[in-house]
Amino acid sequence: MNTIPQAKEEPYHLHTISVAKTLHHPELIDLLKKAYSAAKAAAFAYQGHAASVKDPVEKKAIRQIEIDEWNHRREVLHIMQQYGIKPSRWYEIRFHVVGKIISFSCHIIGWFMPYFFAGKLESGNVCEYFRMKQFFNGLGIREHDQLLYEMGMKEKEHEVYFLGSIKNNKLLPFFEKIFSWG
Repeated sequence: MNTIPQAKEEPYHLHTISVAKTLHHPELIDLLKKAYSAAKAAAFAYQGHAASVKDPVEKKAIRQIEIDEWNHRREVLHIMQQYGIKPSRWYEIRFHVVGKIISFSCHIIGWFMPYFFAGKLESGNVCEYFRMKQFFNGLGIREHDQLLYEMGMKEKEHEVYFLGSIKNNKLLPFFEKIFSWG
């Protein structure tokens, strides 16, 4: 007679139930989803950007920025998972395509525009992480303050790097007027 071993019942207090906290802030939820997907676009763009530059020091710096973007994506996903937020399929597809197009275009548009637009993008990312922090704080949630601050400051470092790389270029004043950054 074959008997199937029965699982031993554990006392109730030893059971762990993972329940995600819920966020009731649609703008914050959307910002998290966009940040998650946009980090992938940025990382793809930096792959192309790094591949398009010849200077090994610049190449190394841009590759580090790419790594930072992958790290930010991982950290934002971790925050999202704490609240049961799933990535947006639409944002994932959209930003995947955008990142790949930018990556490719770095090989054909010269060196100035990738630096300029990367700096402008990073400037917006600084604000994005600080807005998330404000939204969480408005909900009485402070556990992400340090991480969001650090990610925002890392984006500021990226912005400063890109601006420093083009600060003496004759195209900068023209692009500053058109795109309001620089």
